Amino acid sequence: MQTALEARNLVKRYPGVLAVNDVSFAVAEGCCFGLLGPNGAGKTTTVEIIEGVSPATAGEVYYFGKPAGHRFREEAGIQFQNTALQDYLTVRETLQMFRKLYARRADLDRIIEDCSLGDLLDRDNRKLSGGQRQRLFLAVALVNRPRLVFLDEPTTGLDPQARRNFWTLVQRIQGSGTTIILTTHYMDEAHVLCDQIAIMDEGQIIARGAPDELLQSRYDGLIIELPLDDLTDELDGIDHTVYESLGIVEIVTTDVSKSLESLAPHVDNLNRIKIRQANLEDLFLDLTGHSLRS
Repeated sequence: MQTALEARNLVKRYPGVLAVNDVSFAVAEGCCFGLLGPNGAGKTTTVEIIEGVSPATAGEVYYFGKPAGHRFREEAGIQFQNTALQDYLTVRETLQMFRKLYARRADLDRIIEDCSLGDLLDRDNRKLSGGQRQRLFLAVALVNRPRLVFLDEPTTGLDPQARRNFWTLVQRIQGSGTTIILTTHYMDEAHVLCDQIAIMDEGQIIARGAPDELLQSRYDGLIIELPLDDLTDELDGIDHTVYESLGIVEIVTTDVSKSLESLAPHVDNLNRIKIRQANLEDLFLDLTGHSLRS
């Protein structure tokens, strides 16, 4: 499997700020690669450098082994986090307009089917719901038959059902062999969609790999979770790793029974205790000490 995209030692400096600090990674063709991190971590700036929207202070971007240039611009599709649509145009007219901007053009009927837009073609852009707009934005990113697509926080603001419908569309597109670069705040989204992820913090990549492999390498037990308000005193005597964030206490343990026995005398309400497996949010909190959504 060949490498579709490679970032080499990317650096971006603003006055008084090092936004991207020597970031390197490679993405295999056909892979869905997730770039994760809180606001200010540098992930959006990194993606903008790769897309060619923002110049790098230092570093290089390679597309199928060659410096990204005209071929990359013709073969890449971008769904920006914020996109303005022309008022008074229909969905059909919008797709036709953007398609004419490229020499490389996709079959519009196929895009309309893949993005479930068949019932919306004659609707004015102003009359679309949030989920419908996101499906149209995705379709616009596909009009040039891209080999590589950037999705910048594509499901922000969508309700749970619309998010899951969008995931299905993304999986369908990847299934056709398209490489996907995804930025997201939603860890369940990254876990479902991404073959590989890179977690960024303070301008650097702090962890990278397949989601399940990263979790298995870090956690060999379960997490006991309960509201901070339910504690009657300190947990200094609990012989396990304990985290507290946003009013929730989490205890990482390989022996749930023993931990619950030790915990019981310190808890006022046992009914609100939850036991679950570790997830990507836990991993980030463990690595950095703050939430992915902070």
